Amino acid sequence: MRLILLGPPGAGKGTQAQRLVEKHGIPQLSTGDMLRAAVQAGTEVGKRAKAVMDAGELVSDAIVNAIVAERIDQPDCAKGFILDGYPRTLVQADAVERMLSDRSQGLDAVIELVVDDKALVGRIVKRADEAQAAGLPVRKDDNPTVFEERLREYYKKTSPLIGYYYAKGKLRSVDGMADIDAVTEQIEAVLKDATRGN
Repeated sequence: MRLILLGPPGAGKGTQAQRLVEKHGIPQLSTGDMLRAAVQAGTEVGKRAKAVMDAGELVSDAIVNAIVAERIDQPDCAKGFILDGYPRTLVQADAVERMLSDRSQGLDAVIELVVDDKALVGRIVKRADEAQAAGLPVRKDDNPTVFEERLREYYKKTSPLIGYYYAKGKLRSVDGMADIDAVTEQIEAVLKDATRGN
């Protein structure tokens, strides 16, 4: 089962990805983790990424795509994987298509968590207030200004993927504003439907 989770920051992708990992035994692949692992393992592409990061520059699409390609060939991805935070752009989405097609594979579903932006900002403020009240550190991105900037970035670069996957007949939308268990149930229903033909 090969999935992509789409949705703005704060939509609950991380929480749902963890539940999918536990239930289906497939890994959640986040580009940050993959980059760190490739650098640590000292793979060819990891060395290229390290040189770029050491220079304080952003890792190019070509390097990120190569790291993802390397990662999905690992044995734990044989049954599938969840891509979280990647692809972020149409260029990366095309790269995923090529990667999978080179391996005679395809995506089972792209699940979009549909959320209300104003309510999301409210969620973030509430989470920050609760952390402060409990004497816990407040996450750096639990700041409405920082969060709104991340939202703008998402709509500028990543939201075009919604139309891209819709046109391919892969997009499935779930109500990301429902409670966590209800969102999980909706995702499971989508997966049942998407994998029925396989």
